[in-house]
Amino acid sequence: MYNFDEIIDRRNTNAMSTDGFRSYIFGADDKTEFPYKDEEFIRMWVADMDFATPQVIIDGINERLDKRIFGYTRIFSDSYYHAFVNWCMKRDGWSFDRNHLVMSNGIIPALYELVEYICKPNEKVLFSTPSYAYFKYAADYHNRESVCSDLIYDNGRYRIDFDDFERKAADEKTTLFILCNPHNPTGRVWTEEELRRLGDICVKNDLWIISDEIHCDLLRVGEKHIPLAKVFPDYDKIVTCMAPSKTFNMAGLMLSNIIIPNDKLREVWLSRHYNFDNPLSVAGAQAAYEKGEHWLEELRVYLDNNFTFTRDYLAENLPEAGFEISEATYLARVNVRAYFKEDEELPKFFADKAGVLLEGGDMFVQNSDCFIRLNLACPRSVLAEGLKRICVAINTKL
Repeated sequence: MYNFDEIIDRRNTNAMSTDGFRSYIFGADDKTEFPYKDEEFIRMWVADMDFATPQVIIDGINERLDKRIFGYTRIFSDSYYHAFVNWCMKRDGWSFDRNHLVMSNGIIPALYELVEYICKPNEKVLFSTPSYAYFKYAADYHNRESVCSDLIYDNGRYRIDFDDFERKAADEKTTLFILCNPHNPTGRVWTEEELRRLGDICVKNDLWIISDEIHCDLLRVGEKHIPLAKVFPDYDKIVTCMAPSKTFNMAGLMLSNIIIPNDKLREVWLSRHYNFDNPLSVAGAQAAYEKGEHWLEELRVYLDNNFTFTRDYLAENLPEAGFEISEATYLARVNVRAYFKEDEELPKFFADKAGVLLEGGDMFVQNSDCFIRLNLACPRSVLAEGLKRICVAINTKL
């Protein structure tokens, strides 16, 4: 048994969660003050966990520390590949060629590079909204136009507007689709039928696809992840991005797996991507894939219970809020349209009135007004206090 109820003080560790919220959420400097002291905030914003990284990972890093030299490192042996591909085979029934695997310091840096490698200056990038904002930021950075296809919000559940998506994919200037599978921020686990229909449209229009699958291990118990590349094994214009960072709470170690089956694109990556791998990150990630499954399965149960707790608490204390338990991620998406106007700055309201740090709809490009995203990967006592503060602040506002 693992103690997910343990409260760990992350202050004075340079953590984004505790030290970076002013600039990231509010665009403010360190001198900006709030009615609450920093140590009084309930932090439910940035997508990492307030749970200890599994001991097997720490042990793997310690074993590498004992080697005592930390020089320039890249993954040359096959042991890391075998650990990762065996993980994918066991959980998703999917494998890939050793030569197709390249490494990146993160999926976000990989997105920035791949957009430039794939899209010419006058071409467009397509993605579904609400969207992880860095999909748009990657296009913006390279002056590529972004095209949004809004998901349909239907009784608390999101689905793809295939007619709209197909129209936008058919634009000859659209050359890249960035898929989020499972989807952030909605938490949808796309079905094989949905993935096949999306993929068929992309294949028909000869689109490149970057499939961001960073949340693929964080599923509700009983759900199953399907890699897009598994559905389209012969379409080599799919780049799959996975990482141990979200799964095992090791985002700060900066190591991600990028699977590029297309020879020409991989040659461009290898010729232009300058990257050495942190030896401690490699050791930790390999240990996670080899020995971390038991911890993950207990984590999933704990997260499922946190989602159930959230549903029941909101139903009792904020009955007009729209909330459905997501199929994946540890991120809850709550519709508070009944309580706020579209132009209200929700993160500022909850920081000032509730002492809760969270992200609002404006963080997710478009099609997201009057929604808040809550990180539920925290001890139950912290979650209970956060929800209590949110509900009290809203009900006091009325």
